[in-house]
Amino acid sequence: MVGPEVLARCRLVNHTAHDLATMLPAGRSGDGETVYLNREYVEADRRIVLGFIEPHFMAGFSGGLKGIFPAVADIASIMRYHDARTIGDPRSTWGRLEGNPTQAIVRHNGSLLPLDFCVNVTLNRRREITRFFCGHPLAAHEAGCRFSKQTAMVACQRPFPVVVTTNSGYPLDQNLYQTVKGMSAAAQIVARDGYIAAAARCDDGFPEHGNFKSLLFAHRSPRALLDAIEAPGFSLYDQWEAQLLALIRLKARVGLQSELPAEEVRRAHLEPIADVAVAVERELDRLGLDAPVAVLPEGPQTIPYLVS
Repeated sequence: MVGPEVLARCRLVNHTAHDLATMLPAGRSGDGETVYLNREYVEADRRIVLGFIEPHFMAGFSGGLKGIFPAVADIASIMRYHDARTIGDPRSTWGRLEGNPTQAIVRHNGSLLPLDFCVNVTLNRRREITRFFCGHPLAAHEAGCRFSKQTAMVACQRPFPVVVTTNSGYPLDQNLYQTVKGMSAAAQIVARDGYIAAAARCDDGFPEHGNFKSLLFAHRSPRALLDAIEAPGFSLYDQWEAQLLALIRLKARVGLQSELPAEEVRRAHLEPIADVAVAVERELDRLGLDAPVAVLPEGPQTIPYLVS
């Protein structure tokens, strides 16, 4: 990740959110709970955050203070950050900073300790750096977010009855958990009760580890799944991705072309499809051949949004 030259010159510390012994209290969250951050970060003489900025399906954009929180935080704080109320807020969405409750938590908890400098970049589809945004953590991040919106988001004048999406190929389409991001991008412009056709290999399954698969399988419908997650006191790792999938399904039908077994796709509240083109043709037969279709060939790499 850092390359041999950095590894040879610098001491690297891998953060483990579950090991409270490696952390120290940094302050209190907006709801009054103690936030713990990695001991090395808390005790550092100078603090610099590195990262890259792209649209993010909950926090509006990645980068900035997100490289501090939840990046080097304790698991309890991370779980509160991903609570159902925050994730389910319609303002917790792609390309939005102002009024975004998810981003607000990032900024509050990430700034509990002084941060001296920010180095953020934006990337193109070839993973080449397109621009640097350096300086004050908030000012640099906001400048980078403006540039990212101009270059990685597309305004649409109306919703579409059919949207075709991917999860941008390898390595992003290895499992269904990550593929929710491509579906979420499509959901931004799909008409209510419309149809999303998603293509993602999912050769790593759901994946098998974590709670995502069991959460989907344990409930008979997207509504039942959402009701369980939104129940007072419910807290389970990976609930946020299942919650977002349920919200997408309540808005639109979703077909998935993948390597997952068809029955497992159905149990995940999705329609297994063998061919995206055939699925789209079926929808056009129903809607009329002049019905508009949106295509997101790179899934969550270019995010559409509706303008009023």
